[in-house]
Amino acid sequence: MVALVAASVSSTASYAQAGPFAGMAGNWSGGGSVTLDDGSSERIRCRAGYAVGAGGSGLNLTLTCASDSYKFDLRANVVADRGALSGTWSESSRGVNGNLEGRGANGNFQVIASAPGFNSNISLTTHGNRQSVIIRAESQFRGANITLSRS
Repeated sequence: MVALVAASVSSTASYAQAGPFAGMAGNWSGGGSVTLDDGSSERIRCRAGYAVGAGGSGLNLTLTCASDSYKFDLRANVVADRGALSGTWSESSRGVNGNLEGRGANGNFQVIASAPGFNSNISLTTHGNRQSVIIRAESQFRGANITLSRS
């Protein structure tokens, strides 16, 4: 149910791109914690892949995270236009999909991901080869804190 910024853009990654997603391309991994709807918290391990296209204004994301009892597999497509972000997302293990909207630039993105019966606020911050993802949800699960490093 975790909805992260992502986009289906079929261009090759380039680190010299000027758009808001420039510098994010590649494979990332790390971990953190997920807080479930019953209030319990578990450690998670995550792998992410970002494909950046459209001069750095398009992003295709895959994010897979798992703990001992919880797993999510997220895909998303995001397009940036003058600081505004829009796109779609899906979480395959639960068969949920929806839309995302937000704002972002300079490695800092604030996104709201929604689907029927589900809303979450996502903050994604990238500094060089380190990335922080904070997700707060209203249902299904309460949130996640994830730190990733570029592989």
